[in-house]
Amino acid sequence: MLRQISLSMLGLSVGGFLAIIGFVAYATENATLNLVGFFYGIPLVLGGLALKASELKPVPFSQPTSPLVLKLREETATPTQNQIRLDVTRYRYGQKAHLDEALERLGLSPSDEERPILNSLREIETDGVYGLVLEFSSPLITLDMWREKRQKIEKFFGPGIRVDLSQPEAEKIDVALIAMDN
Repeated sequence: MLRQISLSMLGLSVGGFLAIIGFVAYATENATLNLVGFFYGIPLVLGGLALKASELKPVPFSQPTSPLVLKLREETATPTQNQIRLDVTRYRYGQKAHLDEALERLGLSPSDEERPILNSLREIETDGVYGLVLEFSSPLITLDMWREKRQKIEKFFGPGIRVDLSQPEAEKIDVALIAMDN
């Protein structure tokens, strides 16, 4: 629940409320509330604005997760799959894109303009195990380039993960991180 709350909006809301109280208190010559509004409200508003400028919104699920897949997640998902799912479905601050460091280390992000963008994700069942599918918009990195990095991706996100790559439509790449059957 807390992962879905934007800290920037929280700072702007609380700070704005306190700042308004400060301005009203100033107009009514109430020195105590005036100080609270100015010393707490205005810095919170500024902090909220700074966070808003560096905010990265959560990645949505492209389809709802079925109860069977939720059960498989609990039973067979690797810690890496869970960490990726939790990281990309919450607000992030100070990053340019979701998984930007991972893509850079894998050699799939030569520049900011060429970096694939994670648009959505979904959870699937494959051969009785849990799979997390990352759905990228990848106009400049081709499927062949992704396939060349397949082993490196498995090693990076492993152990216990098999990677399946597919191209459902032009300029879209699906990276399925599938838990290996134990």
